[in-house]
Amino acid sequence: MTAFNTIDELLAWARQVLDQAAIESATQESRWLVGHALGLESHHLASQAGRSVAPDKRIQAESLVSRRAAREPLQYILGTQEFCGLDFFVGPAVLIPRPETEILLREALRAVDLNKNSVLVDVGTGSGCLAVTLATILSRTRVLAVDSSTDALAAAKANAERQTVADRIEFLEGDLLSPLRDRGLMGQVDVIVSNPPYIAEPDWMGLQPEVRDFEPRSALVSGPKGTEFHERLLRESKEYLMLGGSLVMEIGQRQRPAVQEMAEQLGGYTPIEIAKDGADIERIVIFRRLN
Repeated sequence: MTAFNTIDELLAWARQVLDQAAIESATQESRWLVGHALGLESHHLASQAGRSVAPDKRIQAESLVSRRAAREPLQYILGTQEFCGLDFFVGPAVLIPRPETEILLREALRAVDLNKNSVLVDVGTGSGCLAVTLATILSRTRVLAVDSSTDALAAAKANAERQTVADRIEFLEGDLLSPLRDRGLMGQVDVIVSNPPYIAEPDWMGLQPEVRDFEPRSALVSGPKGTEFHERLLRESKEYLMLGGSLVMEIGQRQRPAVQEMAEQLGGYTPIEIAKDGADIERIVIFRRLN
């Protein structure tokens, strides 16, 4: 390894390592990683290019760059991810929030009646990005965040505290809607929102290493078909949604026909509504309880 003593030399080394690891945005990510190690904003690095790097900071930067070269997600290394303008703590226990999920949040907001004290349930809350963001916007809405993972709920609670809405969210551990059973919410929920696992088991090995090797498999893979979670949530939601209440779920590419057929076979829902993402892919499905 070539010796380096200044910020500029450290950046050049980091960029070379990430390039060799086939990191697509190696130049920008090298700035973020080196800046994080040095406690500097990335845009300040250029003005301090000739500054010497202390040995402990150099070692820390080397460690971060090596982790990224091993394809660990940048968000886990830096510890945060932005979602709807808010910063969220993220780590291996939770799925990294994606830009597409902001569409899910938008549709959930559209489904909430702002003129009443509504009840909203986020199923599989993970980092809490949906529940926490919704709680910062909907001051009159009772928000419940459910997850089967103790570690994920701990992350969601930390994010709620970070955004000062922890006192406005009820965090419940359990499988899907089962934690609602003893809370008197049957037929009382206005909106159920979920970004469920929707990857089919046969597709798992073809995912990018950042996803396959680091993100929680349970938050990504639903089963052999990829729509098993959707089917279960369609079944359980009818028990808790009020008449006219909405079930809003994210789906994978080309999954709309299967999810639509499930709802039609189950009955009790109005016809499917669809929201597409920026690439014109059907990304969100909305169902309303009919009877």
